[in-house]
Amino acid sequence: MIDMNEMMKKAQELSETMKQQQEELAKQVFTVSVGGEMVRMTFNGKQEAKSIEIDPEVVDVDDIETLQDLILSAVNEGLRQSQQKMQNSLGEQIGKMTGGMDFSSLLNPKS
Repeated sequence: MIDMNEMMKKAQELSETMKQQQEELAKQVFTVSVGGEMVRMTFNGKQEAKSIEIDPEVVDVDDIETLQDLILSAVNEGLRQSQQKMQNSLGEQIGKMTGGMDFSSLLNPKS
């Protein structure tokens, strides 16, 4: 027979653990670079851009498109890495909750 009190207790523990992990993820900071280090951006675990550094050599008024492409690439890479960190963290929690069963295909569906 299922003990509803025990089930509620486990759900509360999981909720607290996930909240703590989200707070830890939010504190993480990582840097991405594109274009041979010409554009560097720093992100946090909340998927927020915190800083951007642009090498003056890439700033060319006659070629703004290259700079725009580099910035977009850096933003997209930062978001991708941040999402990957979140998925990995969530996967660890689900693995602990399910006794180690692999549900990674649910978290990272192949397109």
